Amino acid sequence: MRIYKTYYITVLLFLIGFLAIGQNRELESADEHNTSFTIRGSVYEKETRNPYKNVEVLINGGRYVTTDFNGSFDIKAKIGDELIIKHPDFETIYYTVKSNERISIEVIESKQSKYNSRSKGDFTRFNNMIDSADIYLKKDAEKSIKFIGDALDVNVNTNQSAEAHELLGDVYVYWKQYDLAISAYKVSLQNSKIASVELKLAKAYLNNGDFKTSLSSYQQIDEKILTNYEKAIWFEGIGDANLKAKNFEKAITAYEDGLKVAQKHLIAPKITDLNSKIAEVYSKKGQTSKAKSYFSNSLSLAKSENKKRAVEEQIKVAEFNSINADYESEIVLRKAAIQGIRDIEVDSIISNDSPITSQKQNYKIGNAYLLSNDFTNAIPYLEKSREVAGERGDLDVKLDATRKLSEVNARLGNTEKTIAYNNEYKNVVDELYAKKIQEISQAARFSRNIAEQQNRITTLESDRALSKSKYELTQERNKRQELIIYSLIGGLVLLLITGYLMFKYIKQQRLANNLLALKSLRSQMNPHFIFNALNSVNTFIATNDERTANKYLTDFSQLMRAVLENSEEDFIPLKKEIELLNLYAKLEHFRFQDKFDYAIEVDPAIDVDEFQIPPMLLQPYIENAVWHGLRYKTEKGHLKIEIQPKSKDEITITIADDGIGRSRSKALKTEHQKKQNSKGMNNIKKRVAILNEMYKDKVDVTISDFQELEDAGTKVVVTLKKD
Repeated sequence: MRIYKTYYITVLLFLIGFLAIGQNRELESADEHNTSFTIRGSVYEKETRNPYKNVEVLINGGRYVTTDFNGSFDIKAKIGDELIIKHPDFETIYYTVKSNERISIEVIESKQSKYNSRSKGDFTRFNNMIDSADIYLKKDAEKSIKFIGDALDVNVNTNQSAEAHELLGDVYVYWKQYDLAISAYKVSLQNSKIASVELKLAKAYLNNGDFKTSLSSYQQIDEKILTNYEKAIWFEGIGDANLKAKNFEKAITAYEDGLKVAQKHLIAPKITDLNSKIAEVYSKKGQTSKAKSYFSNSLSLAKSENKKRAVEEQIKVAEFNSINADYESEIVLRKAAIQGIRDIEVDSIISNDSPITSQKQNYKIGNAYLLSNDFTNAIPYLEKSREVAGERGDLDVKLDATRKLSEVNARLGNTEKTIAYNNEYKNVVDELYAKKIQEISQAARFSRNIAEQQNRITTLESDRALSKSKYELTQERNKRQELIIYSLIGGLVLLLITGYLMFKYIKQQRLANNLLALKSLRSQMNPHFIFNALNSVNTFIATNDERTANKYLTDFSQLMRAVLENSEEDFIPLKKEIELLNLYAKLEHFRFQDKFDYAIEVDPAIDVDEFQIPPMLLQPYIENAVWHGLRYKTEKGHLKIEIQPKSKDEITITIADDGIGRSRSKALKTEHQKKQNSKGMNNIKKRVAILNEMYKDKVDVTISDFQELEDAGTKVVVTLKKD
């Protein structure tokens, strides 16, 4: 008869895999302050209790959300984080997170407009019901769902309905009712499309075993709207779905992408999780060395998190070692895990359903010793597992430990102990059989109660949808008036389009005019430059210095060829302009060797190929420095052209001379010279103004005295931006 009962137990365990409800009643550990959780909050005016929408809520970890129409927000945080609540209508508020309870932010003397469509009572009652549902989420599913139903029974809007159904989905996920969670999240998204809910829906599909739909749901989420933390979760979810579908390479790629995001933004929990999951994939692929490397990372990282996470990772790696027959390493990790479990149990209770109970770890250690043929060490751990499991009512572990003890003693020839353990094993089977029957009955009752609460919520949502349909039907009667309004709007849109096209045409005309003006200004500069250069040649010929004149003409012809080649361009590479400056300065120095020396310095950090400059922009300033400053100096002067970085995308080109300065030079000029010089400078100003209009302030020029001496000199600073 007892043999039949054992057979029934096996069948029942299989059935309970489909019917039993996860009863994870684990309390939060003493290290709760290191664990992130979702905080629900609201912002409202203190006197009127009106909700405050579009308020920015930032956290010192980099997360960011805004309040919805009801003034509500959800944000991931942990105890000790500082929330920053900002809005133009009130002074910034700072709030330190002390627990995971709802936060209420009161705004005093704000400029917020009044919301007359909904009463203060509805708003307060909805929030109270949602808060109560949140409190009972992990304690009593039926109560939590009832409170959600009560919240939906208030005069709610679409955003509140979305919030309530999201919480309903969270309740179902916690109690492992994944099919119901999927339905709840779908309704939430129908009311308000929020990225965090889309992630939860995809995860619910995965937990429900629908890997294909889960992967499709993840892929439909727009990465651009996700926060950095959500991106890490998104990549992790894609990896999880591919792992379940045995697409190992795609799983690794997704996990690695998530790991990059987590490392870049210092999301410590996800760095640990993703290292662990990459190791898991490599383990499944049989690449043991790579798996060990990533598990080593995850073990090290988990130690810096809370104790519970560290223990979970130790047990996960111990399982890996067990699979690979590394029993010695497995035993070391499980013993360390037992010590961690003792620390956790000082402040909290670990449920028997958790994989990190001491009875399970003692059993696993005993089993590892058995597989190593070390019966002497195996027996104490199996006995400890059996003892603790009995004290805590964990009949599953007690059954396994008792069976193992019976087998070990049989192999050792301890007949008396073997019989005793075998009899105890049969008694535990009977006890477990009765317990499973009771659990099946509880599960059935739980399912009925959940179904009743869900039916109530479905009815409320249907009623709300019906009310919405009636409202839309009423609105249909006003279609004629709307048609007139839309016609007027259409006419206005056409008028705006016509105005836009006219504006675009005028802009194109202005561009064409600018191009023509630039060409005209360039054509004026070239003859002026050629005329001045030929005067220099003429001077050499007049002094019968034919050889010098020939050399000057050779260099001059090279310069002219380069100038003419660039004369049709708005911009040329800075490298070319530097070559032109070198050649031009050389020619001027050739003529006035006794008047000045020059130097051209380019900072090595500048990539001269990356910057563009208008051709012949700098030459007139050098010409002015030589002809109107240095030429009149009694002693030998200096001309320095220096190119330095200003920022990542900007450089400065400084042309500095210690000549007689602008004021003294002006006094020495004839009226004709003044007119010509003014014309040349105005030409440059016009070119710079037109180019800045066309290319968004690419060039900036400032002119000042170089020094506070009699020979004040001149300093020209040209600021040039990269494209």
